[in-house]
Amino acid sequence: MCRLVVVAACLLGGWACSSSTPAPPAESGPAVTVFEGARLIVGDGSDPIERSAFIVQDRSVVQAGRQGELQVPNGAKRVDLTGKTVMPALIDAHSHLGYTNVKERTTSAANYTRENLVDHLRRYAFYGIAATLSMGVDRGELAYELRATAVPGAALLLTAGRGIALPNAGPGAEYRRDAAYGVSNEAEARSAVRELAAKKVDFVKIWVDDRDGTVAKLPPRLYRAIIDEAHKNSLRVVAHIFDLADAKALVRSGIDGFAHGVRDVDIDQEFIDLIKGRPEVFVIPNLPDRDTSDDYAWLSDTVPAQEIQRLRDARAKRTPAAAKQAQTLFEVQARNLARLSAAGVKIAFGTDAGVSVGWVAHTELADMVA
Repeated sequence: MCRLVVVAACLLGGWACSSSTPAPPAESGPAVTVFEGARLIVGDGSDPIERSAFIVQDRSVVQAGRQGELQVPNGAKRVDLTGKTVMPALIDAHSHLGYTNVKERTTSAANYTRENLVDHLRRYAFYGIAATLSMGVDRGELAYELRATAVPGAALLLTAGRGIALPNAGPGAEYRRDAAYGVSNEAEARSAVRELAAKKVDFVKIWVDDRDGTVAKLPPRLYRAIIDEAHKNSLRVVAHIFDLADAKALVRSGIDGFAHGVRDVDIDQEFIDLIKGRPEVFVIPNLPDRDTSDDYAWLSDTVPAQEIQRLRDARAKRTPAAAKQAQTLFEVQARNLARLSAAGVKIAFGTDAGVSVGWVAHTELADMVA
């Protein structure tokens, strides 16, 4: 199914075909393939098409509709997808790629190389992810180079460049902490934004929370200066947060999006009213692990057996107290997500992933459904 998701990625780029659009004869142009029988999720908000058919010519979808209702060119190759689902490729709007060597199972700043980052992007594409936003821990020029020149068979890369926090208060992992700008005053904060603007980053990322009391929070006077300078440069700002109080203050300060949902308590009506007053503000939930009976068997076609066993062993070693704590944390965020969704708040999709690249997007979808 993963490769079929990538095949259908062109559905994202303007749904211009229909069952009434005639296709040219197969003999007059490139090879034509008709895929039949799948449930087709178009991606435009309409209901899925059961027992669908879609025609691919020259790597583009030229017709789509119900099976038996399309004008199939003579000589077209037919592929039976009965029992499968086809959908537009995913966009992971929150990732931290490049630091883990998946083959060697090592994680360090030394792994942040072109070879490793391209490996991650190709794994993303394999699992049906067409593009990803690297959220604030990119080093040097590598991410900008990969953004400018797409790699065949790999997901497209967007980047926030280097994120912004207080000095030594960037992303939690030690091997990534020095990737962020450390700013101590308003002048440094605005200067960091201007440097990012010169590189035409896709977003500006800020870390605001205290990471379980291990670092100082980015104070309002600094994040307000960052937001103001970013907006002056036509850039949007995304915040890493944990607490409801910080989320409220950031909305009032003009934040454009959240890289996580509120995680400390259930959100209240005041927050819903604040965020609904800013309809362009989006929330990327990045839900945590929940307590399930998943044995990872569904990964057996794409993940080595020893890696699946490692995942099973790690789950088996988790104590009942740890499992309960994880489930409690999940339930708070799940309730908050459901309430925001019901209120019509814009929800984005992201995984916060950088280690188990690719397949975690599918567990995130399952968690969002749950």
